[in-house]
Amino acid sequence: MSQFDVTVIGSGPGGYVAAIRCAQLGLKTAIIEKYPTMGGTCLNVGCIPSKALLDSSEHFENAKHNFASHGIIIDEPKADLARMIERKNEVVEQTTKGINFLMDKNKITVFEGVGSFESSTQVKVTKNDGSTETLDSKYIIIATGSKPSSLPFITLDKERVITSTEALELKEIPKHLVVIGGGVIGLELGSVYKRLGSEVTVVEFMDKIIPTMDGALSKELNKVLRKQGMKFMLSTAVQAVERSGDTVKVTAKDKKGAEVVVEGDYVLVSVGRRPYTDGLALEKAGVDMDERGRVKTDEHLQTNVSNIYAIGDVVTGAMLAHKASEEGVLVAEQIAGQKPHINYNLIPGVVYTWPEVAAVGKTEEQLKEEGVAIKVGSFPMRALGRSRASGDVDGFVKIIADEKTDEVLGVHMIGARAADMIAAAVTAMEYRASAEDIARMSHAHPTFAEAIKEAALDATAKIAIHM
Repeated sequence: MSQFDVTVIGSGPGGYVAAIRCAQLGLKTAIIEKYPTMGGTCLNVGCIPSKALLDSSEHFENAKHNFASHGIIIDEPKADLARMIERKNEVVEQTTKGINFLMDKNKITVFEGVGSFESSTQVKVTKNDGSTETLDSKYIIIATGSKPSSLPFITLDKERVITSTEALELKEIPKHLVVIGGGVIGLELGSVYKRLGSEVTVVEFMDKIIPTMDGALSKELNKVLRKQGMKFMLSTAVQAVERSGDTVKVTAKDKKGAEVVVEGDYVLVSVGRRPYTDGLALEKAGVDMDERGRVKTDEHLQTNVSNIYAIGDVVTGAMLAHKASEEGVLVAEQIAGQKPHINYNLIPGVVYTWPEVAAVGKTEEQLKEEGVAIKVGSFPMRALGRSRASGDVDGFVKIIADEKTDEVLGVHMIGARAADMIAAAVTAMEYRASAEDIARMSHAHPTFAEAIKEAALDATAKIAIHM
């Protein structure tokens, strides 16, 4: 029987990062992955491939609608979806091979197969050929991630009624893509196909899109995406999804209870994700789960079985790759006797539409509900010289600060490169910066990031310079 200090089940951004950090700390480490390629959902059918298609479709959108304003005259561009998918696969292959390199570099033993508990210290690996191998380990980290959720009355045929996984491999550009769910994944993939020429209709149960983010971001993104041609049916509850040949009919009820019907040639079901624990045999290790199918952990990500930890989408909290990675590092360092920490309030969230949406900290709605006295500053992107130069004038930066102490409590932005700019806000908030601290920092000109400084000036004393 193979002996290890740590065995990690799952090689996504939580699992492979945990394995690398364990190895760096001198622990003999194994990692188990059931698929032929490492990287989990994020690298194979999530973050990386979706961003590859978003970039390709954005280039097409610019070539078709924006190049002429820059004095670039080209023939009518055509979208080659097959080549876009091929490029996406190339990006995925390069990225997953990079994980293999990191496993070799850090002398981590990789097992391909399904990992399942035999006891609290033993994990059986069932390989594709049916053979098995049992690993004995002092510590075990569960990092098995999540799978797309659906609604109980929807049959996912993965041809016309699809999840995000199939949306990354379509053979044709849909004529009319109906997206059920107005969250991050649905809006990103909806944006891909809208740019490529599809009619896109989003059906959302809540009264706004990206409902967990600040209300001002939701309102602005709705406005911008409508301007781009996307349609929205909000406060609308889907009742049935029926396929007939190449047509899929979605029947729903609007907020007044009236029946509404929308038909498309593809329906993307994007109603969230569920923790994936199938086949783990957690009961053999005595690991508890909660009522939502997540592995129960304490504040140290330790399960009720002291040598078993769980991280990422399989535990409570936001289902984000970077959150899983931070948890992987935290668990590895705890096992090694260190005392790391994670401030979950400072895990940023991003929507990779165009313009991008990014946020960190509390929303205005949350702070008002908590009764916190706040002051709010904002600055429109269109007031920036850099925005006008690039033509990316939609959006704003909003900073929320404590009314008494001026400490920044939340930063919410929508605009070009917001996904990259949010790191500056995370850094400031990690060191408990005040709005005045940010306002007094020099920001290079001309940049999109100047909007952060201007919003901080507005939050501090309503003295934004360029507004």
